[in-house]
Amino acid sequence: MTRDMTGALETSGRFEELAADIVKRALAGGASDAECTISEGEEFSANVRMRQVESLKEAGSRGVGIRVMVGQRTGSSYTSDLSSEGIDTMVRAALDLAKITSDDPHAGLPEREDLGSFSGDLKLYDDSIAAMETEWKIEQAREAEAVALDTDPRIENSEGGSFDSHTGGRVFANSRGFVGSYQTSSCGLTVVPVAKQNGSMERDYWHSAARAASGLESPQEVGRKAAERALRRLNPRKVATQKAPVLFEPRTARAFLGELFSAVNGSSIYRHASFLAGKLGEKIASDVLTVIDDALMPGLFGSSPFDDEGVASRRTVVVDHGVLTSYLLNTYTARKLGLRTTGNASRGVSGNAGVGPGNFFVEAGPRAPGEIIAGIRNGLYVTELIGGGANTVTGDYSSGAAGLWIENGELAYAVSGITIAGNMKQMLLDAAEIGSDLEFRSSLAAPTILIGEMTVSGQ
Repeated sequence: MTRDMTGALETSGRFEELAADIVKRALAGGASDAECTISEGEEFSANVRMRQVESLKEAGSRGVGIRVMVGQRTGSSYTSDLSSEGIDTMVRAALDLAKITSDDPHAGLPEREDLGSFSGDLKLYDDSIAAMETEWKIEQAREAEAVALDTDPRIENSEGGSFDSHTGGRVFANSRGFVGSYQTSSCGLTVVPVAKQNGSMERDYWHSAARAASGLESPQEVGRKAAERALRRLNPRKVATQKAPVLFEPRTARAFLGELFSAVNGSSIYRHASFLAGKLGEKIASDVLTVIDDALMPGLFGSSPFDDEGVASRRTVVVDHGVLTSYLLNTYTARKLGLRTTGNASRGVSGNAGVGPGNFFVEAGPRAPGEIIAGIRNGLYVTELIGGGANTVTGDYSSGAAGLWIENGELAYAVSGITIAGNMKQMLLDAAEIGSDLEFRSSLAAPTILIGEMTVSGQ
């Protein structure tokens, strides 16, 4: 499974010195403040289809970005040329841009007291991922797809299996004395089988991802789960238009949570483009709903020792048993709102920071999904959302959906070609139960969520 490691990532030492030097060059060129990001990474992807290798991809990247402030004016630039001449050109370009932009009284670096870095081990990097052999990674994808294809004769086709891995590093420095760096790794395994029976053809998938190789589900598990999900979608029926309880499985609950993230994002709040603007301290959801953003959870995809402005990462309770207790903010949005950053600055190598999640999740409830289903006489279990989503301004929500119909406390048959609709304001208040099945497969995570009533549009 392993190979000799070469080209180790340089996220500390030389690159920290380089980032600090670039900041000094910007100050010497006339900037009143500056910040520099250096990022590098190596990625690999193996794709197989019908037991044959379809494509392989291996690529590396390295880049540096600078953002400068000249008074209240901001400019930024980026380069992949790390020579002294390339860096000088980048710095000059950022300074030239700053001279022609407009003043913004809210622009600027974080306050010194907000800068910092978590000193503990967040388990973001696993050496064994960088050491994986190419043939072993191909075999993982091939085996997972083979397991799915061999599960049942009705699995007649496949859209493929894939194994992906990534190792990378990030360095950040600014003119207020902050310098920090960290390394990350991840790997993922995905299979997309296609089932066919009586003219019905359905696809589904299963995906496992982790920062450490030991956290990845086996090819056997991934292939089996993918096949089971495709098979249970066969021969779907239509349902009559009605109001009914809607149960989001974790995968679709995560998409619903993404709509809530957009609504608590400081950029939406200060623009008054969110139905939650001006609602701090108010009850906006059911008592069963608690939502947390925590970038300090070891080994997870949204974890980091500091955000993309050098602000120390932290845990923020966003919704506490139905009460909106915090928005998620970077320095700019916090200043616009007269609040303080929550350490949620997010950006690429250059440009102004946006607002991004740490590990943004719904706190798990006490009951397993099966117990929740057993209490539903008639309702929809949503396994896929298709297009649509929420209007963040009004809260109006509508999405195409597919899943399983619940009858008398059991998953009775597959349904498709339906639309679910409601309003986020009411959906949050109607959150009736939260499942115990919380798993982190990305920076957004949610267990099963039951919404007491929504409009299900079918025939």
